[in-house]
Amino acid sequence: MSSLNRSKSMLREVQEGLAQPQKSLPSKYFYDRYGSQLFDKITRLEEYYPTRTERKLLEDYALEIGEYLGDRVLLIEPGSGSSEKTRILLDKLNTITGYIPIDISGKYLQEVAKELRREYPDLEISPLGADYTRPIQLPELSVEGRRIVFFPGSTIGNFKRETVHRFMKVVTDLTGREGAFLIGVDLKKDVEVLEAAYNDSKGITAAFNKNILTHINDELGTGFDLEKFNHRAIWNEQEGRIEMHLVCKESHEVTVGDKTISFQKGESIHTENSHKYSLEEFRDMVAPWFEVKQVWTDENDWFSLQYLEPC
Repeated sequence: MSSLNRSKSMLREVQEGLAQPQKSLPSKYFYDRYGSQLFDKITRLEEYYPTRTERKLLEDYALEIGEYLGDRVLLIEPGSGSSEKTRILLDKLNTITGYIPIDISGKYLQEVAKELRREYPDLEISPLGADYTRPIQLPELSVEGRRIVFFPGSTIGNFKRETVHRFMKVVTDLTGREGAFLIGVDLKKDVEVLEAAYNDSKGITAAFNKNILTHINDELGTGFDLEKFNHRAIWNEQEGRIEMHLVCKESHEVTVGDKTISFQKGESIHTENSHKYSLEEFRDMVAPWFEVKQVWTDENDWFSLQYLEPC
């Protein structure tokens, strides 16, 4: 997608989201270059359990995971970010013949791919800047392998149900009938643990949340004032999810394209959901597309890695 078309798409989505009774913004717009860097910092926070828990699962079970993936693997990673977790598989498995990292933050993706090529000179790496919730045309590679879509980080929890359906169609198109899906899924647990993970004491998650406004300002020339919003993350028991909001501190207006958006003191912009699942809930959700073949969890049952094959 060209930068012009990308800006038009962002403008449309931002205007539509802010026109709703509960204002919202697509969480994918957290991830400009700075947003990606902030998220990397979040993953290293003491309160943020998902990354370190998933990393340990990958390190402990990499060889077993490799047995499920097969002898020749073409690894495809939507939302690859810094590719840190992928490095665990690349270091421990010699069966990966090619790697296609996919990320909406194109400039950051190219920087990461350049580093990866230095670290893994024998691995064919072909980065793709794209919105992975939409149909994807993969780049041509000279190597072949079983297509494995790797989706770590519990990002599936950020999706609304209709987005899950759309994403599963994208994944099945990528894997084909003979491929597979390796995914990280955050599990339900004590509310105190969940809320602490999204309200860190250093304020990095708050900066990450507000950066969605900076990204929109930079891309669309809007005038969001970050100082007029507070970060808030809460557990919604009924929906089974952590919700992130930007709460307006004072009434004001912002011009977005050809529309003027009014904000009232106390109202919020809903920026992200992070659904948590039981193993049964996740299995039932993906059942129209995939069958769960293997699950690895930590000792606290806080997080899971799951290996799925097409139905």
